[in-house]
Amino acid sequence: MKVPFFSRRRARRSTAAEPTGPPHRGGRLHVGAGRERFDGWVNLDIQDLPGVDVVADVTQGLNFRDMEAIYAEHFLEHLRIDHAVNFLADCHRALASEGWLRLSTPNLEWVLMSHYDVGAPASQRRDQAISLNRAFHGWRHRFLWNRPLLGQALAACGFPEVTWCRYGESDRPEFAGLERHETYGDSDAYPHVLIAEAQKGPAAPEALADLRGEIEREFLSHLDD
Repeated sequence: MKVPFFSRRRARRSTAAEPTGPPHRGGRLHVGAGRERFDGWVNLDIQDLPGVDVVADVTQGLNFRDMEAIYAEHFLEHLRIDHAVNFLADCHRALASEGWLRLSTPNLEWVLMSHYDVGAPASQRRDQAISLNRAFHGWRHRFLWNRPLLGQALAACGFPEVTWCRYGESDRPEFAGLERHETYGDSDAYPHVLIAEAQKGPAAPEALADLRGEIEREFLSHLDD
């Protein structure tokens, strides 16, 4: 059986320049907002869409400081892994000392479990091979995360205590009920999305340098782009 996959939002190309001028200070930041505007938040996207407050390319940095909260749904997978780590580090810098981050991104392990069955007949495995590669490469996805790797990246970027949440659920009122992306069948062991919440902690420059070195050796050095 073919399994549908995440398809709502596509990554968008940008010609945005590196942020200049004084940073925006305070409030809540919604990154990759698209057409899903949140009232009471600064809605940021790379396209000048209706409801977007700030047009910016986050790979050029986040020109924000002292933010209360940052939220990004189905956004991280559209960044190359090194750009994603840079984004997490920028979120740490942009948040106030007790600020919070919430991320939602497809779960690599759910994709593998739901999209490919090595025991299926050859004809089904053929279709599954296409479906699985579409999950990785479709909709301009650049990198899919699992919980151990995302947890390591968050810790290296200064978010040492991560809470893994269910879709739409949070103990923090500002994050409860924010998810908008379509949902798929979950299991307790393999939720279809990873939803991570973490409070800003101390910076961890050595761990971050180690992670960046590992990414360079084990992944980036094998890419053509």
